[in-house]
Amino acid sequence: MNKYRIVFMGTPAFAVPSLRALAEDGRYELVGVFTQPDRPAGRGNRLTACPVKQCALERGLPVYQFERIRRPEGVEQLKSLAPDVVVTAAFGQILTQELLDIPVHGTVNVHASLLPRYRGAAPINWCIMLGETEAGVTIMRTDAGIDTGDMLRSASTPIGELETAGALTERLSELGARLLAETLPDYLAGRITPVPQDPEQASYQPMLEKTMGEIDWTQSARAIACRVRGLNPWPCAYTDFEGGRLKLYLARAVDAASDAPAGAVIASGPKEGLVVRCGEGALEILEMQAPGGKRMTAKAYLAGKRIEVGTILGSRE
Repeated sequence: MNKYRIVFMGTPAFAVPSLRALAEDGRYELVGVFTQPDRPAGRGNRLTACPVKQCALERGLPVYQFERIRRPEGVEQLKSLAPDVVVTAAFGQILTQELLDIPVHGTVNVHASLLPRYRGAAPINWCIMLGETEAGVTIMRTDAGIDTGDMLRSASTPIGELETAGALTERLSELGARLLAETLPDYLAGRITPVPQDPEQASYQPMLEKTMGEIDWTQSARAIACRVRGLNPWPCAYTDFEGGRLKLYLARAVDAASDAPAGAVIASGPKEGLVVRCGEGALEILEMQAPGGKRMTAKAYLAGKRIEVGTILGSRE
């Protein structure tokens, strides 16, 4: 039996389980892996291969890196591989119609949300930040729009009460790989009828920026807790404290009656933890990093250094 020729396109760790699933399936021949060029990383700012490239090289797969795959050299390289289907997962580049027309069976994408909700570059982060209790992945056919293609299959999972974007990304990467392995054979055999997305249900969210991390203490405690979890590990939520930035990695909304202003510390100690008044309710900070310090639990920090009740977080004075 002839194997399907597959080209895989992906970049971060989220895409690695999908690449592994294809590489370990005897029905497919992985003829090429496209990924982003090596980028400077770490304190030494050394050029570093992305997780997908590392995985591909470990398996002896040919790797192709283009700054812009839509340029003529990228298009010609893809044509030369004559793929039956292209599979993408968090590739990070937009595919033009010229590229989409090359594979015989089109391009299939592993998208980290329950489409049509949360289209765009950071669906997992926004899903948590906007207070969703459920997340998921969608296997879809890619078209020239941004996450607008027809849906093939989806799978959902509850979001843990204290689950961060980083932890949820790991779970969804595995869920997406399993769903891809289940869906691709049926798709290639013509056993799936693609379902168009309802544009009325669609939502686009912007790319993450560092400025999104600044906490507005007049918001509700629940909204702030969701933002803290959704911005972990990057860009990380923060508030002004002692002339620097207090980074927040994990927090939860709690019931705490107080007449203090928003941003005021209303409980502080190694036993009671660190609790801050919000516009509605109060926020217990669970993991933090003080200016110039290390990441640790709030209770561990307060065992060695005191933050006075009444301290106003977020004040630049």
